[in-house]
Amino acid sequence: MKFTQREDKRGDRLFDVLTEEENGLRLIVSRLGAELISVARRDAGGKWIGFLNRDNEIGPPAKGWANHATVMGYYLHRIKNERTLYRGQEIRGGTHSFLRGKVWHFIESDRNGELTYRVTPKDFSTTEYPLRVSLDLTYRIEDTRISIVFKFKNDELGLIAHVSFGLHPGFAATSFDSFRFEMPAGLYRRHFSPENYLSGETEDIRFAGGEMPFAKEKLEGSYILELVEVPNRTFTYADPPKGRSVTLDLSGVPYLTLWSDGGPFLCVEPCWGLTDHHAQRAFENKEGIQQIAPGQELVAGFSLEPQLSLSA
Repeated sequence: MKFTQREDKRGDRLFDVLTEEENGLRLIVSRLGAELISVARRDAGGKWIGFLNRDNEIGPPAKGWANHATVMGYYLHRIKNERTLYRGQEIRGGTHSFLRGKVWHFIESDRNGELTYRVTPKDFSTTEYPLRVSLDLTYRIEDTRISIVFKFKNDELGLIAHVSFGLHPGFAATSFDSFRFEMPAGLYRRHFSPENYLSGETEDIRFAGGEMPFAKEKLEGSYILELVEVPNRTFTYADPPKGRSVTLDLSGVPYLTLWSDGGPFLCVEPCWGLTDHHAQRAFENKEGIQQIAPGQELVAGFSLEPQLSLSA
């Protein structure tokens, strides 16, 4: 594989552009939030075709969701009233926590075809997160596939660290009505979240496989799914009018959230943890919270493969 990599500056923001020339696959990552702002394939005519919501656009939209693929952590979704207690110490923060608002450190890699970004305790306050826990986030091109890897390091010598995290990619569609989402067979557990917080109500869904069994018009309320018994965790997003599809390998991912505000996109969000309950629990007792032993690492991730049909 032949890779090219360059740095791009737009106004006061820095971006990294990684291109795999032979397969025509390109990533653009903003150092603000370490957010993928473009995933693109080169079509037969040499034109770059984007796969994300507002692909490669950084200005504010006239309306609707403004992001592309938000990085979520050290908690995800929401904490109730933007505050919670972690071992009795207050945490404060907005939707999806603080990672989206930080300028990450770009880390040089000895390996071709990857971009790595780092956040350390020097980059956030103790009211954002009180423990010495760092995160490296890597985007890696492997043939026509993109791997996304989270690596947390707990530098506390005597404390277990608790984190939840994930990625919030919105895949572009010709229209809200045009996209399709295929789910593999298995047992799913839906966690209901009226007004964005868990009610405690769940529903087990034994699904035979195929197009998602959920009404599109209710996507704005989110479908939060626990992958209870889903042996083959290959999911497929498609936008048939433009010949775009994305295959996601979610092996090892415990939760998946589906969301859209009715715009031309679907968010397919791999999650390691859930939002707060209406009856808020202490941070360390949040549903789905991940634990990192003292001095140890937590490594997790998933992959996606964007594809264009031959007619595209």
